[in-house]
Amino acid sequence: MSEAARDPSPGAPPAVAAAASEEKKGKEPEREKLPPIVSAGAAAGLDRGSKGQISTFSSFVSTVTQKKEAAENRSSPAHLALPNIRNVRDLPPICLDVRQKQRMSMDALPSEVKGPAFAEPTLPSQPKSVKDFEEDLEKAESTGNWKTVHAFYITTFDSFPELNAAFKKDATASFNTVEDSGVNADLVNAVFDALLNTPQDIQKSVLKGIINSLLREWKGPRTKDDLRAYFILLQNPQFNITSTYVIYAHLLRQIATLVEADHHFLVHWLKKLSQKKFKQLVERLLQFVSLRLFPAKPEEFPPLTKCSWWIPSASKVLALLNTANNLIHPPLIPYTDFYNSTLDHIDLMEEYHTWQSFGNSHRFSFCQYPFVISIAAKKIIIQRDSEQQMISIARQSLVDKVSRRQRPDMNMLFLNMKVRRTHLVSDSLDELTRKRADLKKKLKVTFVGEAGLDMGGLTKEWFLLLTRQIFHPDYGMFTYHKDSNCHWFSSFKCDNYSEFRLVGILMGLAVYNSITLDIRFPPCCYKKLLSPPIVPSDQNTPVGICSVTIDDLCQIMPELAHGLKELLSYEGNVEEDFYSTFQVFQEEFGIIKSYNLKPGGDKIPVTNQNRREYVQLYTDFLLNKSIYKQFAAFYCGFHSVCASNALMLLRPEEVEILVCGSPELDMHALQKSTQYDGYAKTDPTIRLPVAHTCFNQLCLPPYKSKKDLKQKLIIGISNSEGFGLE
Repeated sequence: MSEAARDPSPGAPPAVAAAASEEKKGKEPEREKLPPIVSAGAAAGLDRGSKGQISTFSSFVSTVTQKKEAAENRSSPAHLALPNIRNVRDLPPICLDVRQKQRMSMDALPSEVKGPAFAEPTLPSQPKSVKDFEEDLEKAESTGNWKTVHAFYITTFDSFPELNAAFKKDATASFNTVEDSGVNADLVNAVFDALLNTPQDIQKSVLKGIINSLLREWKGPRTKDDLRAYFILLQNPQFNITSTYVIYAHLLRQIATLVEADHHFLVHWLKKLSQKKFKQLVERLLQFVSLRLFPAKPEEFPPLTKCSWWIPSASKVLALLNTANNLIHPPLIPYTDFYNSTLDHIDLMEEYHTWQSFGNSHRFSFCQYPFVISIAAKKIIIQRDSEQQMISIARQSLVDKVSRRQRPDMNMLFLNMKVRRTHLVSDSLDELTRKRADLKKKLKVTFVGEAGLDMGGLTKEWFLLLTRQIFHPDYGMFTYHKDSNCHWFSSFKCDNYSEFRLVGILMGLAVYNSITLDIRFPPCCYKKLLSPPIVPSDQNTPVGICSVTIDDLCQIMPELAHGLKELLSYEGNVEEDFYSTFQVFQEEFGIIKSYNLKPGGDKIPVTNQNRREYVQLYTDFLLNKSIYKQFAAFYCGFHSVCASNALMLLRPEEVEILVCGSPELDMHALQKSTQYDGYAKTDPTIRLPVAHTCFNQLCLPPYKSKKDLKQKLIIGISNSEGFGLE
C-alpha cells in the first residue's frame, strides 16, 4: 500500500459563514470575525486534542498583534518582526462574495455594489524578468535606495492575482496541466533568495501581503492560478523563522484542505522542483512539526489546544511531498530524509493505538503518515506490539489450562522447538506445523541430546544452521545469483510448497523475536512481501503479486536485464534481426520447457512496436507468475507470524532492515557509543575481543599473555557450533 493511499483524504472546501461588523456611536468599529478554516468534516484528520478549539483568522490576527511589540526590536532576519496589523483598518477589504454565505448571484446585487465588490486588480501587462529584478536589487544595494525593490515586493505579494502576474511565464496562459505549473522558477528563486537580505520593512511588507492574500483566499481556490500562488508561497524562506509560524500554519492549513484534484496538480508540480528546493521544503516542514511538539520558547506559540490543527496540516503537506518524491525514479531525496527523529521521543505506542482504534479519520496520529517515523521508532513499535501479542497469547493459554482444571507449567508460555541436528529441516517443519497456534509465543529452541539452555544463543544458532541449509544451492529451493549477490526463488514446479512456507515462518519469527538473519533477498522480494501488507480475508485473492519493472529484474539478474534494455534501444528491425516471439524458455531438471507470455504468444512476433510489452510481460513472468506458488507459500508463512497492523507502517526497504539488519555498518558510530567497564579502548583485549553469544556480551578476561589469549580463542572457534557436553 502506497503512502498516499494511507493518508486521510482532504475534506470538502470550507464552509462560508456570514460575518458583518457593527459600528457603535463614538466607539472603534469591532473587529470583523472571520469563519474558521476547516473542512466539511472537522475531525477528518485535521484535529488533535479537544474538539471545538478551532482557531480562526481573528484569533490568528490577535496572536500576531500580541507578539508585535517584542518582535519590533529584533533586527536580524532570524528574528523577523511581523507587520503592524493592530487595527482592523489594516486588514484587507473582504469582497462581498466572501462575506455572504448564500453566494448571491450578481443579478441579485444592487447596481451600486456590483462594480467595486468584484473589481479585478489591475495587473502589469509584462512581468519583471530575472535580469530586471537583479539590476534593481544591485542598484538598491549600491545606493541604499530600496524604493523600487520595495514597491515590487509590496505589489507582488499583495494578492494571489498579483503573484500570478509576477511569476507566470505567460500571464495570458492557463497552464492547466500537471506537467507544467507555468511558474517562472528562475524568478521565484531570485526573489526568494534575495528576500532575507532585504531591509526589515520589505520583509514585513511581504508577510503582511501574504496575510492579506490568505484572508481573501480562505474560502478555497477556484482556478489553477490560486494553486499556483500556494505553490509559490510554500517556497518562501521566511517560514524558516519561528516568528512567522502562525502565518505558515494557516498557509499549510489551506493547502491541506484542498480537494483531491488540486492536490494532484500540486504533487506533480512539486516533483519538478530542484533537489535543493525540494529538500528545503521537507526540512522546513519537519522543523515546524518538531518545534510545535517541543518548542524551545513555548511563549512564541499559541497554546497547543488552540492550534491543534498545526501538526496535522503540516503532515498532510509533507504527504504531498512524499508522494511527489515517490513518483520520481530515482527519487529527489532518500526516503530517510522524511524521517523526523523528534518523534522517537514521543509516546509511540499511544500513537499506534490511536491509529489502530480510529484509522485514518476522527483523530490524528503520526501513524497515518508513517514515512515521517524513523526505522528505529518503527522497530520499537513492532517489538512492543510483538511483546504484547506474546503476553496475550501466553495469558490465554494459561486461562485455557486453568479452565480445564489442568496444572499449568512454564513451557506452555513459549514456542518450544525440539530438533535434531541431523534432521534439522524436517524436524523444524514438523514442529512449526504441529505448533501453529503457538507461533506468536516467545521462541525457545532445544537441540535433542544437548544440555544447553536457550538464553538466546541456541535460538540464534538454530536460525543460522537452518538458513544455511535451506539456502544451499544443492537444496534446490533458491537460486544464488553471483552477479547480484542475492538469492531468488527457484521456478521448478513441485507437489508440496510447505518448505517455502517454512522459510516464510522463519523470517517472520526472526522479525517477531528481534533476530537478524544472514540472508540476502533482492528489494523486490520485500515489495512482494507487502503486497498486500495485510493478508486478505478472501483466500482466492492473489498475494505476493506487485508491479515490477526492468529495474527490479536488474537487481536479481543484471545480465538478462541488460540484454532486455538493449532490445528496447535497438535501432534496427527487431522482428527480422531477433526472430523472437512472446514466449519464454526455462530449463527444469535438464528439460527445456516453453511458456507463452500471452495467449497465442508462440505465434506473435516481437516487433519494434510491441517490444516494450514483451519486456514487461517477460519481467512479470520471471518475478511474479513463474514463482507464484512458491512465493505465496512464503508470504503466508511470514504473515502467519507477523500479521499485524504495524506492517502497514513499513516500506519494503525497512522490512529488509528488520530481517537482515543494516547493509552498511558504521563502525565509528559503534565505537563511539560503546561503554567500557574496567577497560580502555586502547587495551589489547579490546583490540582482540571474543563474543559471548548466549548473553550478547563481549567477554574479555585479562589474559596474562598473547599465548593464553590465542589458546582460548582457538578453543572458542573450534567449539562455536553445538552445545554438547562430554
